[in-house]
Amino acid sequence: MQIDSHDVLIVIDVQNDFCPGGALAVPRGDEVIEPIRRIAPRFEHIVLTQDWHPAGHASFASAHPGKKPFESIELGYGAQTLWPDHCVQGTRGAEFHPELELTRAELVLRKGFRAQIDSYSAFFENDRVTPTGLAGYLRERGLSRVFLAGLAYDFCVGFSALDARKLGFEAFVVRDACRAIDLNSSAAAMEAQFAQAGVAVIETAEVLDAAARADAEEGVRQGLADAESGKIRPARQFFDAFEKSRIGHQ
Repeated sequence: MQIDSHDVLIVIDVQNDFCPGGALAVPRGDEVIEPIRRIAPRFEHIVLTQDWHPAGHASFASAHPGKKPFESIELGYGAQTLWPDHCVQGTRGAEFHPELELTRAELVLRKGFRAQIDSYSAFFENDRVTPTGLAGYLRERGLSRVFLAGLAYDFCVGFSALDARKLGFEAFVVRDACRAIDLNSSAAAMEAQFAQAGVAVIETAEVLDAAARADAEEGVRQGLADAESGKIRPARQFFDAFEKSRIGHQ
């Protein structure tokens, strides 16, 4: 695996409300930040997604009298898990975690801003037909492989990866740069869908190893090119010149 200019790192919803102390904290959610920051320099292109709900969003349990978080109801587009109020527009909970610091990101995609439709995937709202526009953005920029990390592995990361495959992109989920909610064994269920859809699950080490090999190969190529152009001397020439110089001073 070699990371190149056709690849994009999509960092999903690393926001305060999904991290410890947040309204919908994913267990150890802040642990994704360090591995994401390790691999981010290897990518020329980075996209961030941001949950961005209006107050009273249809996915909030508080919007349905008598309902509690994590219960399920039927909405116009099908089953909907109800959540605590989270990532409300303009609140601190909706902000990116302050340690993420991916200022080089080329796009921040906000999702879930339609009051009556939840949005897990970076590509479609939960009605499965309303696009976010991300697919068109990636295609117009010639980006064909997506690497996904962030929160949560079994919801927004997972659905984004599955939709990427449906849309014809190669999709890789960087497992150790994600954390799961694991609601009713949702992590295992998502991995079963990955296997069926052809989503590859990898580790950050695979990204870093590939990048290191690419750097080493580029160094060798550059060294050979410099030697041929006379910018540097091969080691044998250097030592021959050194020996001649040493003899001449005896």
